Amino acid sequence: MKSEQLFDVRGLAVLVTGAASGIGFGHAEVMGRNGARVTLVDADAAALDAAVCRLRELGADVQGAVADVTRPDTLQAAVASVVQREGRLDVLFANAGISAGPGFLRGDGTRNDAGALENLSLDTFDRALSVNLRGALATLQAVVPVMKQQRSGRIIVTTSISLIQTETLVSTLYVLSKAALGQLVRQAALELAAYGICVNGIAPGPTITNIGGGRLQDAAARAPFERINPMHRLATPADLHGAALFLASPAAAYITGTQIVVDGGAVLGAAD
Repeated sequence: MKSEQLFDVRGLAVLVTGAASGIGFGHAEVMGRNGARVTLVDADAAALDAAVCRLRELGADVQGAVADVTRPDTLQAAVASVVQREGRLDVLFANAGISAGPGFLRGDGTRNDAGALENLSLDTFDRALSVNLRGALATLQAVVPVMKQQRSGRIIVTTSISLIQTETLVSTLYVLSKAALGQLVRQAALELAAYGICVNGIAPGPTITNIGGGRLQDAAARAPFERINPMHRLATPADLHGAALFLASPAAAYITGTQIVVDGGAVLGAAD
């Protein structure tokens, strides 16, 4: 099979949550610019409108749907609108997620008391679980009946290298939410394989987005992460385009229950 067929996503009906910016917008962009019909979902209506306009200017066939992953009824409405318009739903990018604050160490190696285990906020934990884990589960629940009926589909979840490694600069609360999310990918992949549905994760390292108030957009905040990364830089959403396109395409038809790590070698440890 030629590469243009192997990675062909033209005409696929795609839904992306958390799509108004960052990684979600990147997924929507690479799919839309390669001929998929993409619905962007986000809770921020103004940012969503701006994102849809940007992609339409690039020639992408995109729509927007305001929905909040913590409100399953809004997700179900968004999915219903896609199915009504497209007649099917081929690919889901379950991407919406939030930060839970800094870790127990600061960038200079000193202890951060606010990130210490005994001082972690259970309210912050509930919020991280609500969006990162419960929100992802609710998103899968909204699309799985459609994909089961089709007996086909791709579910691609934005996880994190925090499900593979421990962290010092990232909150333990975030690590816990993403570790559980990784197991959701495995469980869903096992259960849904019989229906022709592939479920996989993309596990980025620290990525320059708006998450956490856009903290990593600041050079000083990025420096400690860059120092310990073997490639000495952080990811941008464009670095995830290849993994997103691959998992949505015929090239990944026999891959399920796994994680594609996109981290510049961060999980390997520090180098020179």
